[in-house]
This record gives sequence, structure tokens and C-alpha cells, in this order.
Amino acid sequence: MPSITARLIPAWLHQYQLSALPTDVVAGLVVGVLVIPQSLGYAVLAGLPPVYGLYAAIVPVLVYAWIGSSNVQAVGPVAITAIMTASSLHPYATEGSQQYILMASLLSLMVGTMLWLAGRLKLGWIMQFISRGVSAGFISGAAVLIFVSQLKYLTAIPIAGNNLIGYLSSMQMYARQLHPLTLVIGVIAFALLVANRYGSTWLWKSWLSASYAKWAERLFPLILLGIAIVLSISLHWTTNGVATIGSIPQGLPTFTLPYVPDFDEALNLLPSAGLMALIIFVSSSSVASNYARLRGEAFNANSELTGLGLANMAGGFFQSFTVAGGFSRTAINADSGAKTPVASLVTVLVMIAALIAFGNVLAPLPYALLGATIMASIIGLIDMVTLKSAWQRDRLDAASFLAAFIGVLIFGLNTGLVIGLMVSFASLIWQSSKPHVAVVGQLAGTGHFRNINRHDVVTFSNLLMLRIDESLFFGNSESVHRRVIQATQQYPEAHEVILIMSAVNHIDLTGQEMLISLNQELLNQNKHLNFSFIKGPVMDIIEHTPVITTLSGQVYLSTMDAVNALKDV
Repeated sequence: MPSITARLIPAWLHQYQLSALPTDVVAGLVVGVLVIPQSLGYAVLAGLPPVYGLYAAIVPVLVYAWIGSSNVQAVGPVAITAIMTASSLHPYATEGSQQYILMASLLSLMVGTMLWLAGRLKLGWIMQFISRGVSAGFISGAAVLIFVSQLKYLTAIPIAGNNLIGYLSSMQMYARQLHPLTLVIGVIAFALLVANRYGSTWLWKSWLSASYAKWAERLFPLILLGIAIVLSISLHWTTNGVATIGSIPQGLPTFTLPYVPDFDEALNLLPSAGLMALIIFVSSSSVASNYARLRGEAFNANSELTGLGLANMAGGFFQSFTVAGGFSRTAINADSGAKTPVASLVTVLVMIAALIAFGNVLAPLPYALLGATIMASIIGLIDMVTLKSAWQRDRLDAASFLAAFIGVLIFGLNTGLVIGLMVSFASLIWQSSKPHVAVVGQLAGTGHFRNINRHDVVTFSNLLMLRIDESLFFGNSESVHRRVIQATQQYPEAHEVILIMSAVNHIDLTGQEMLISLNQELLNQNKHLNFSFIKGPVMDIIEHTPVITTLSGQVYLSTMDAVNALKDV
């Protein structure tokens, strides 16, 4: 048995090769430098002082790097968790207050505990039940809300609310508080960042090589930050009414006990924490599993749950708010050459350096630039491509997308997600309630049987062969019964009915009762009910029930056996 020390050291560190160190260090430095303004902005989005964005990028990142499932996923503050934090805590405390800060850490602890417990209980399979439509619709709706919410930093209008109607109403109500200089700064910054992000072909690649253009695109937000700081100082933006982040407290995050809520508060926060945990797991797992597949590495959903859980639990005691795997952050990490979590450890060192040495340097940075940074980065999360694809290929998934998207905009994040999930599950139930039941015939000269409406097949006047393409349960038993009776009416001369059960993986009690009733109805019409191709686990369930013991016909191993035995009867 390995020693405790050996078990505490992660496998990636045991196997670490020094040849990977240079690229890991470069990737960690690049990510660390580039996400400083992003981290500051996400803290503001969460309703926290900017410094808490840097705090959230230290202890949770260290913990995930040590025990997380992905070698290259970069964990930290992200837009979705930031706005969900603000939405969840808005009713309980004033943004930026000490109680609010402690409650943000409490929420991180609650989310982390849920994720950790889910990992211990091996609930990684849950992510299969969140459809692509729901997750894309929710993230797209949240992106629109985030975009609109940041207008308060570009205009100085005190916009507030938790849905689109609330934001727009407050904007109209306080429109007179618009600050022209702040608007000019914000609009110019936003335009430059959008041009950099989506117009790099003509902005950089028209005169730089591909590799230099890529680095120019990545470094531009940081360069813009530096320019904004210089202009803020030289043009005295603060004295002209432009809001700046002010001096950032120097020093590392300290061990702090989260806010201890009363029973009612804890109970009210639980649904929000549960939904945050679900979204964090789905989005982070999507990123981690995608890069694991590209790199030929194994991905374990339960290990991902455990890593994310412990990262958020630890962050809850070190002044962090809820974190997740970041799409853009991970892409930069991987593209910059990261091979192992050492890159994330280097990123943490950059954040520590920023806290210790650069707090006063960042003080003149206008909030308008942070808002513009988030708005420019969030546009890419509005996923109309998935909606278009779903509309063309699967209208039910498109309905789930629209339900989550519109629900988020009208009712807010938590309610919108629940609406999307309900529509998704309703679609699943609706599909299951209307199973495909095909009348089949024999492909000439073979032992194969296919739908008579799709293939040129041989049929037999005394046989009616029906293939049931779904398990039988309470939700679809009546539909299957109705379809079989309709088929017997269409083919009245067939007195032997064969139900092909090759796609039936389970039959519940309601399904069994339906088959017993169907058998009696057919018998009353001088018809016999037969089964073919019943799977072993299904036969184990029904073998000693009236489904089999009172069957008017026979159970055949294959449909070919049934045809050979009954076609001349």
C-alpha cells in the first residue's frame, strides 16, 4: 500500500518530465498576465471589490492544479459563476459590503461541497441529462444579461436588476445620470476590443505573420489596459468624474471563515448553489473532456467533480467566490504550450505578484475598461449557431434552447435554467410517449426484416409483424396498444400477430398490464399474440408473469423462427 505522502502527490507530478517545464512556464505567464483585467472584471460582475477576482485565482487554482482531472484546464473566476453569484446574493446583502463578501465565500463553499459530494457518490453521469440545447440556451441568455449589466460601467447609469426587463427599466429611469466622458471611454474600449477579437484578419494578419498576429491579438487587451492607466493619470479622469478601481489592497488572501447563515437563509441559498454546481460541472467538464480527447488523455467525470468541489471548498475559506473552468482561459493555456498543471501554478505566482507589487499601479484603471473587456469577451458565448443547427435538425432541442434563453432573459438565471430543464425533460417524455412502431416484412432471400414503408419486402397475409422501437413503460404503453390495434384493423386477414422486441430493454408494470390486455383483446378477435427477440434481462422480468403464462401464441428466439413456424398456419 502506498504511503500517505505518495498518495497526496498527484500522478502528473510523479510522471513530470523537465522537458515540459519551459512551455509550462511560458503558458502560465501568458495566462496569468492576460487574465488579470478579466479577473478584476469578473469580481466586479459578481458584486465584489475587484481584488477578489485575483483572490479567486489563487487558492482554488492551486487546489485544482493539484487534484483536478485535466492537465490543461485553467480554473478561475468566469462570467457565468460571477453573474450567478450576484443574482443569488442580491436579496440578502448590499453589493460590496462585508456581509456580501462573506456570503460569496459561503456560496463557494456550498457549491464546492455539492460538487465534492457528487464526485464521491459518482454522479458524473448526470451531465448526460443536460441537453446541448439547454446548456447553450442558458449560457447564451446569461451572456445577454451580462452584456446589458455591464452598461452601467460604460455609462455610469446605476443599472440594477436580475433580468432583462429590470435592467432596461432601471436604465430608462436613471438615464439622466449618463456620464459622457465615461461613455466615450467605454465605447472606444469596447470597439477596439471587438475589432481585436473578431477583426484580427485585417487588423493584424494583414501586416504580421500568423504567429506574430496571434500574439498581438492576445496581448492587445493588456496593452489597452496599460494605455488606459496612462491616460487616466495624465488626463485626470478621476477628478473628471470617471470611476476607477482605486488602490487594490496588497497582500495575499487570508484564511477567513465564511458567513454563517441562519436556517432560512441557508435553505433559500441551496437551490441557487445546486444550479450553480450543475452549470459549473457541465461547462467545466465540456472543456476538460474536449481537451482530454484532443490530447489523447483519459477523462474521468467523477474526478472532475471532486477537483472542482475541493477547489471551491478551499476558496470558500480564502476570500474567493465560486470558480469554474474557463473556455477562453483554457484555450490560451493550451495554445501557449501548457503540458501539465505546472502552468496553472505559474499563473498563481503571477497573481501573487500582482497583489504584492502592482496594486497601486492598477488604481487609475477605469471601471469602463473592465466593463468593456467583459462585454467584448461575452459576445462569443451567445451561441446562435447551436440554435440554428437545432432548428434544422431537432426542433425539440431548439425548443429547449429557446425556453432556457427566453426564461433567463425574462425571469432571471435560476428560473430560466429550471424552465429550460423542464422543457427538455418534457420533450424527452413526449418523445418516449410516442414510440415508433413499424410494420415490417422480410427482405427477400435474407433473415432480415425491415419497415414496409422504406424497403421492398416480402409480407405474409396471415402474419402481422410489428417492431417496437422503445422500451415499454407507463408513459407509452397506451400509444403502443393503440398502434397495434390500428395495425390489426388495417390487416384484418392476419390472425398471427408478432411483436418484435429487439429494441425493448425494459417493461414496467404498466407495460406488462398492457401486453396482458392486448393478448386478451386479440384472442377475442381469434388472433394470436406472439413475441420474438426478447432480450434476456427483459425475459427475466416477465417470464413468470401472465404476460408469458397466459400468452395465446409463442415466444420465438428470432423473428425468422417465428415466420418459419407461423407463415403456413
